[in-house]
Amino acid sequence: MTLDPIHVENIARLAYGIGGDVDATDHDDLAERVWREWLPELRRDGRVVIEALGDHERRRAAIDDVALAERPFGTVHGLDSGTINPTTFKNGLVVDVAHAAMASSPTDLDLHRDRTIVATVHAGDSTAGFDSEWTRRDEGHTKQRVLHVPRVNRYAERVVHALALYLAEGTHALDRADAVDELLVLDGPIYPKELFTWADRDPELGALAREAKPRAVIEKYVRLVERFVERDVPLAGFVKNPASGAAVRALSRAGVESPWPDDTALFTRLLERREQGDGAEPVGTDGDDHAADRGARLDDDLTFTTWFRSRGGADAPMAADGDALGVERELDPELYEPTFMVVYDPRTDVTYKLEAPYAFTRDEDTRERLTRQVVAEVAATRGPPEPVAKADELARISATEKAALRRKFEERLGSDQQATYDDLRWGKETF
Repeated sequence: MTLDPIHVENIARLAYGIGGDVDATDHDDLAERVWREWLPELRRDGRVVIEALGDHERRRAAIDDVALAERPFGTVHGLDSGTINPTTFKNGLVVDVAHAAMASSPTDLDLHRDRTIVATVHAGDSTAGFDSEWTRRDEGHTKQRVLHVPRVNRYAERVVHALALYLAEGTHALDRADAVDELLVLDGPIYPKELFTWADRDPELGALAREAKPRAVIEKYVRLVERFVERDVPLAGFVKNPASGAAVRALSRAGVESPWPDDTALFTRLLERREQGDGAEPVGTDGDDHAADRGARLDDDLTFTTWFRSRGGADAPMAADGDALGVERELDPELYEPTFMVVYDPRTDVTYKLEAPYAFTRDEDTRERLTRQVVAEVAATRGPPEPVAKADELARISATEKAALRRKFEERLGSDQQATYDDLRWGKETF
């Protein structure tokens, strides 16, 4: 059954009522104040959680020009991991499978063939054991294992998913680090931040993150940073869907009533440029703090920030004063701190984040090269950098493949998937 026209009209009237109570101009003014007065050094409970690294500026670049600009890095590698998503079976097992791949631009087909596969299993039966050692298949091009995850009373699906995803990605990146000569860009953050947020979600999950197996996954990423620092090759992470709320939470604790649900919304507001009816400088450029109105979005330039250090939220464990959840760091702890810059593409109205350890971005020249690289790539692709998109394509497991793999598990385990009402309502995936 669909909505009748009168229902659509009534819902639209609700939107008019909501929109009439929101003053976008006030939000622009507050965003400008946050940028000038708070973001250069944002504190939470006296501790600096976001700090400008070098210049504190918003910049813009003509899309057509920067897309054709010469790239600072000639050969760039990308890495991603995809999963079949957690699957619960009637025998009590919860299973996920992750599959990691590395891509390069220009293309290297031999590298693309290499894969790391991890199956994670959670069992309600404490006497069961499923761990296996790493094995090789496909003439050595595939490395795989089964990981029996620690038992939890809740969140079993979250645990098997995160540990499969990050163990596959971290292992693949570390094993192939020496193949990268200029730049490696992970598809996502530079650290396994899902594990870092467990303590905020539930005490049981927080304790689990410090157990041996999750800690070993985190260690992969710590060693990855050390390997790239030793080789003097930059390591970065391109975050397509930034989800941090460290800045808006810190602002709230400081008494600033933030209208933005997360940091991405805040930075989008700061970087978005719109026409004004009176012909004044567009909203969002350094010359204008007070917009008379918010006109049509301008889409001829990419806009982006300079770099920040981040020590709050999910980044806190890897800050210099954090404990990396018990993982020993061999370098100065400050060098592991996450840093980031933000890029906004007005053509798609999407905001991205580029992350890198402070070990690399402490150097102004490296910061500038990373910025130029990602801005040029986003301008050219209207999305992620080409090597990241290639890695995503290699690692992605399609819906048909997921259904086929789950059926294989049903056959091997002798147990059906646990059905839900949504399966009945929407239909199970077929293959």
